[in-house]
Amino acid sequence: MAVRIRLRRVGRKKNPMYRIVVAESTSPRDGRFIENLGQYAPRKAEGGLTLNAERAGYWLDVGAQPSDTVRSLLRKAGVLKARHELRVMGSRVAGAVAIAEGSGETGEAAE
Repeated sequence: MAVRIRLRRVGRKKNPMYRIVVAESTSPRDGRFIENLGQYAPRKAEGGLTLNAERAGYWLDVGAQPSDTVRSLLRKAGVLKARHELRVMGSRVAGAVAIAEGSGETGEAAE
């Protein structure tokens, strides 16, 4: 089952509002969904984005793929930036450990 984080349109004609939902990739746009993460009102002056960042992070951790629009909204909310920084820090720490282990092994072989 492929899970996506995507927008579900609600609201009146000429006044769109979207719910950010987690749904199976095969379900219709306005069909069944697993969880509602927040909402996005593009016509609102103050951005109009409300998002449960903790749950969005959880779904990203378990492998849910965001749509392109939701990906940009998650960047605006700071969810993806925080995840990216954690990955970069983790890879830097892992790289530093590998370098330290590598230099430690060659140092022992030289002695």
